[in-house]
Amino acid sequence: MRAIAKLHGKLTGLKTHQTRALERLYRRRVPPHQLIHLELGREIALLSHEISRQLALLVDRQGGVRHVIVGEAKGIEIPELGRARAGTARLRGLRCIHTHLDASSLSQEDLTDMALLRLDVMAAIEVADEGAAGRVHVAHLLPRPLPEEGDGGADVPNGAGRTPPWEIRTFPSLEWLRLDVAHLVDSLEEEFARTQDSPAAQRKGERALLIHVDTGSKRSRPAQAELDELEVLVDGAGLIPCGRVVQRRKEVDPRFVIGRGRLADILMRSMQVGAEALVFSQELHPAQVRSLAEFTDLKILDRTQIILDIFAQRATSRVGKLQVELAQLRYMLPRLSAQHTAMSRLTGGIGGRGPGETKLEIHRRRAFERIRRLERELESLQRKRSQGRTLRQRRAVPVLSLVGYTNAGKSTLLNALTESQVLVADQLFATLDTSSRRLRLPRDQEVIITDTVGFIHDLPKELVGAFRSTLDELNDADLLLHVVDASSPNCEENLEAVERLLGELGLERTPTLRVFNKMDRADPVLLGNFCRRYGGIAVSGLDARSLIPLIEEAGEQLWEQREPEAPALEGTAV
Repeated sequence: MRAIAKLHGKLTGLKTHQTRALERLYRRRVPPHQLIHLELGREIALLSHEISRQLALLVDRQGGVRHVIVGEAKGIEIPELGRARAGTARLRGLRCIHTHLDASSLSQEDLTDMALLRLDVMAAIEVADEGAAGRVHVAHLLPRPLPEEGDGGADVPNGAGRTPPWEIRTFPSLEWLRLDVAHLVDSLEEEFARTQDSPAAQRKGERALLIHVDTGSKRSRPAQAELDELEVLVDGAGLIPCGRVVQRRKEVDPRFVIGRGRLADILMRSMQVGAEALVFSQELHPAQVRSLAEFTDLKILDRTQIILDIFAQRATSRVGKLQVELAQLRYMLPRLSAQHTAMSRLTGGIGGRGPGETKLEIHRRRAFERIRRLERELESLQRKRSQGRTLRQRRAVPVLSLVGYTNAGKSTLLNALTESQVLVADQLFATLDTSSRRLRLPRDQEVIITDTVGFIHDLPKELVGAFRSTLDELNDADLLLHVVDASSPNCEENLEAVERLLGELGLERTPTLRVFNKMDRADPVLLGNFCRRYGGIAVSGLDARSLIPLIEEAGEQLWEQREPEAPALEGTAV
C-alpha cells in the first residue's frame, strides 16, 4: 500500500480531524484526462473554507496526488520539487489545483510559479459562501515565440506591452469544466518541440540564451555592443547562441539579477528556442547563481565563466595552463556551497573529538592547497623567465610589447614584422602564450618584440591575478605598441578599455604608440580622424608596405630614449 506523504505548508493551528482529512487527500485519484473531478473539487473547496486558508494539490499525469499544500489566506508556497524532467520542450508533468478564498482569478504570482516550475496547468477554484465551489480559472503556457531584443517588448520597462506567455480560461463552475488536460499537455509539448525544430536548431551542441541587464550606468556599454561581444565569446566557448534578452532596470536584482517576473518570461523563451543554458553578461554572485539554478533548472553561466572556459581551451604552454587553472580555482572557490553534512566524519584522540571536516570544508581545503601549489610552480617558472629578461637588460636590448583588445590583429602584426608563423585566427583570445621575436629597426637597432594576451572590456579579476606574472613583463617594455582594430564599430570604447587596464597595471607612464590596424577594412574618414585625435599610425597587418611608417616611428621613439653613452648593439637581422 502506498505510504501517506507528509503535508506541506502552514500547518500550525490545524485541528486533528482537519489534518486527517487533508492527509486522506493523498488517497484520491483523478482521471488522467480531467483537471479534477467534481467530488474532489468540492471537497478541497469545503476544507479550504473550514481552515480559512488556501489549499493546493499537485497531481501527476497518472492522476495521483503528489503533494498536498496548506497555504495562507492570500497565497500558497509550493515546496521544492526537484529537477524538472529531461528535455527543454517538456513540462514538469504536474498540474496545480488550488483554492482562492475570494472571487479572484489567478494572481501574477500563480502565473509566475507556473512558468518557473514548468507546470502542466495552474488552476484556481473560487470558494464561495459556506465552502461551495465557484468559478474555475485555468492557465497553461503558450509555445508561441516571445519578442526578440528590441522588437517591441523585450526592452519595455516593467514588461508593459509584452504578450503574456500563457493563456487563461475561466469556467463558470466545476460542473461546466470541460477540459481534456492530457490532450492539451501533449499538444503543448509537441508545439514546443516544433518551435525548436528550426534550421538553426540543426547545429549540434548546447544552446544558450544571452541575457543583459542595462542599468544605465555611465561606465556601461550599449546593450548591443555587450551582447555582440558576448555572442562571439559564447560561440568561441562551443555554445550555440539562440536568442537575446535585454532588460532595463535601475539596479540589478540582488537575487535573480533580472527580477522574478521577467525570469518567468525568460524561462518560457528558453523552452521555445531549446536553450539549455542562460548566459549573463554581468558577473553573478554565488547566491544569484544558486537562486537562478533552483528556479529554472537550467545551467547558469556568466561572462567570466565563458572567458575562463575559452582560456582553458586555448592554453597550450605549461605556464598558460597553470595560469588558467589558477584563475578557475580562484573563481570557483567562493562558489563551493554544497554542504554535505552526512559526509562529516569523527576523529579520535586528544584535540580531535567532535565532528570532523564536512565535504564542503574538504573541497575548500583542497582548493586552497591546489592554489598554493600552482602559485609556487608559477613563481618557479617566473624566476626562469626573469633570467632571460635580465640577460636582455644586460645587453641593453630594447623591448617592444604589442598590447591591445583581443582580436585586434596583434599576432598578424607580429608575423608581418618578423616573418614569423605565430597562430592567427579571427576569434577572441586565439593566442594566450607570450611570443617573443627579434626585429631590426632603422639606425641598426635590434629589438625584442613580444605579443601578449589580448585584453577585453572588464577583464575578469581572476584572470588579471593569475596572468599577473605574464602581464608584469610589460613593465620591462621600452615602448608599448597599442594595436587597435580600426574596423570595429566599438573602436574607441575598446581603446579606452585597454588603456584603463594598462593604467590599473601601473603602465600609464610607459611610452605608447597607438597603431590602428586593419586600415583596409576601415572607413578612411573615420580612420583619419582616429589617427589625428590619438596621434596614431594606420597600418594593415596584411600589407607589409603599410608597416614602414610604423617601423620608422618606433625606431625614432626608441632612439630618443637611448642614452648617448649606451654602447652600440651587436647582432644579426632576422
